[in-house]
Amino acid sequence: MVTKKDKRKAAACYYYLTVKSRRRNRRTHRYWVRDWIKRRSNKTIMETLLEEREDPECYKNFLRMSAADFKYLLDKIKFAIEKQNTHMRNAIPAAERLAITLRFLATGDSYHSLMYLFRIPVCTISRIVPEVCAAIYNVLKEEYLQMPCTEEEWLQKSQQFAEKYNFPHCIGALDGKHVLIKAPKQRGSLYHNYKGTHSVVLMALADAEYKFQYINVGCFGRISDGGVFNACSLSNKLADNSLGIPTPRPLPGRTKPVPFDPLS
Repeated sequence: MVTKKDKRKAAACYYYLTVKSRRRNRRTHRYWVRDWIKRRSNKTIMETLLEEREDPECYKNFLRMSAADFKYLLDKIKFAIEKQNTHMRNAIPAAERLAITLRFLATGDSYHSLMYLFRIPVCTISRIVPEVCAAIYNVLKEEYLQMPCTEEEWLQKSQQFAEKYNFPHCIGALDGKHVLIKAPKQRGSLYHNYKGTHSVVLMALADAEYKFQYINVGCFGRISDGGVFNACSLSNKLADNSLGIPTPRPLPGRTKPVPFDPLS
């Protein structure tokens, strides 16, 4: 027989479960745009510091490039990063998108830090930075990341190493760099490197003027530099001699042929 006490207990349990479910499903009110972000039109870093160009060194220190270089880069990629205004709001200008990305690349600041600096929400910055980085790479890669492909071009690179560093038959300086990342869930061991941190590996071949000729990025941090090199396309092209690298020839004052190789 069900007593009044049992009924009260059942009612209390029902009430508790109902209220808890409603609270769980209740949506927290969020701002469409925070008030201090709405006032960004004339208070952002773009409208204050970056427009006051009487100190070129400070400008260059902030974005790691001069105002002239910034304009040159903006003119190159503007078509790829510019957005159209809508009835709801004005688009963030291409110049500001580029400035946000350059500041991120120069300092590694968090998106939250950039939010307060530029008065742009984190969710928007998280889209801007990858988009602008992709645009910079896609637009400039053929002009600034060009690997030599003829014997004459490789000989010119080798001559630069011989003249500047007294190192003949060198076609480039090859090395790897661990880029720290936050370990992905359930895959952290793949990125755990010998330094005890998590990273992806950037491997690059640079000429005597510190200009990149080839890059490979994204390999797991646990893999050694040798393993990264063996897995990259540069290793395969060197092995099958498809890069137009000069045939071995004697060093100055010698008779035995010596191959042209990267310095690592």
